Amino acid sequence: MDWSDPDGAHFDLQLARRKATDPDARAGSMVFGPGGPGDSGVNRIVKEVNMGRFSDNLRSRFDIVSFDPRGVGLSNPILCSQELLDRRPSPVMKSQAEFDATAKYNRELRADCRRNTENGLFDHVDTLSMVRDLDAVRAALGEKYLTFHGSSYGTLLGAQYAEEYPKRVRALVLEAVVDHSLGTGEFLSTQAATLQDSFDEFVAWCERTESCALHGSDVRALWADLLDRAERGELSDDGRALTPFDLNVVVMKRLYDPEWRRLGTFLRGLGESEPAARTGGGSPAPALGENSFEIFCQDWSLPVRGYQGYAQELRRIGRIAPDMKYPRSLMSVAACLGAPEPDNPQHRLKVRDSRPVLLTNSIHDPASGYNWATNVAKQLGSNAVLHTYEGWGHGTYSSSPCAQETIDAYLISLKVPPRGARCPAVEPVG
Repeated sequence: MDWSDPDGAHFDLQLARRKATDPDARAGSMVFGPGGPGDSGVNRIVKEVNMGRFSDNLRSRFDIVSFDPRGVGLSNPILCSQELLDRRPSPVMKSQAEFDATAKYNRELRADCRRNTENGLFDHVDTLSMVRDLDAVRAALGEKYLTFHGSSYGTLLGAQYAEEYPKRVRALVLEAVVDHSLGTGEFLSTQAATLQDSFDEFVAWCERTESCALHGSDVRALWADLLDRAERGELSDDGRALTPFDLNVVVMKRLYDPEWRRLGTFLRGLGESEPAARTGGGSPAPALGENSFEIFCQDWSLPVRGYQGYAQELRRIGRIAPDMKYPRSLMSVAACLGAPEPDNPQHRLKVRDSRPVLLTNSIHDPASGYNWATNVAKQLGSNAVLHTYEGWGHGTYSSSPCAQETIDAYLISLKVPPRGARCPAVEPVG
């Protein structure tokens, strides 16, 4: 549980493996680092590997292995009262009273989760602890060197592994890169800017594409009207009230693949719906995974100068992202109000003498902005190469056959693409 006290309490880390489909061509084990925070790597392997997450070529050469990170899924999960989770306040705080109520709620929730989580693990779920878990998995697999593919929040795990164990890296892919060097203002502004950019791309697609349900209409005007209706408590989806924050989260999720056609149809349907009975607002959509806020809060220190400082950040985000002015990152900051100083705080990466690390990012990523990838590439310097996908979506491997071939060649044959390598955009069809 606590790597500084290896003789103390222990917990079971749940693993899953799909063996290489061509044993004669097997190159070893590749560990997949799940995102989130709070995603289940076990579910990825059990349910999704056969559905295209990795190519047949890669699966023929590697045992694909992943795990539920500590505190997640079947690995000694963080357990909290569902009733308390259902009362999570909106991160769009508009008064000192709401700010104080959120800080009080956070204290109550942490006490409840700490009390209900076995083995005292609640206070030991930071990513640096998971780095040591990952090295234990490498050793248990009998691999002298680690072959790793991390996605989204899993890139933080991979990057910090290279920082802690540079000599144990065989090949390490960071897809949709997280920059763990940012303070509160930079974290919020970069998240808002990249989400706004992806929304702008959706609007442009609707303007040029007749199959968009909103083609020929003023998409931004419709969006502004939907936000106003949500603010008045007059908007709902499947009977659930939608707040402005909910709307931003729903749109962000549709931009992940991206699902532009589906998003256009959804927004048109909301625009044509009858005003819902005034509800006073709904529960915000989960933004960090059900119980995984503590993982994030043990990795990040995102302080604000009281309510006035928070309100100032809201105004600044509104200028950066006039359409997407309630990004999901607000929940990240709000959920950590009042949290103790993290065990794994932000810092610039310092990797020495690692084998080349491959970073890969979409230019138009709604969650892990291209600016994050370029900044992490600068931190890694000569230890990394950034491969660019010129298209859209959160991730590159499933979006671009070109990117998939580049990543597979690196993982299988250690073929590092040249610096500045790029793959052309592939227009989404969904």
